[in-house]
Amino acid sequence: MSYAIIETGGKQLKVEPGRFYDIERLHVEASETLAIDKVLLISHDDEITVGQPFVEGAVVEGTVLDHRRGKKILIYKMKPKKKTRKKRGHRQELTRFMINSISVNGEVLAMVETDLRRVVLTDASTEEE
Repeated sequence: MSYAIIETGGKQLKVEPGRFYDIERLHVEASETLAIDKVLLISHDDEITVGQPFVEGAVVEGTVLDHRRGKKILIYKMKPKKKTRKKRGHRQELTRFMINSISVNGEVLAMVETDLRRVVLTDASTEEE
């Protein structure tokens, strides 16, 4: 199993190809491909590469699935005996990001595997009808 630790939005995430993650809002349109070069660590076949601070030539590529908003958080402030109360809410802007591949110096270490049997079965079922 290959994975990488990337930095995006001031946070560090452990990412694997084929999974999606909710990260801080990226100013990229939905269904566009994005390459992240701030890779802190790569693990591939029990071999770990650690950057100082980033791994040279490492790129994590992914697709922006959509933009959404996080769960609402309520902030309630009050001062006792003063009749002062403030109630506010906040919803974080998020981007759902699907990881496609992890590569170092142009060599792809891990990639999303597509299942061709499903494509063939769906095409075969439409031809029979």
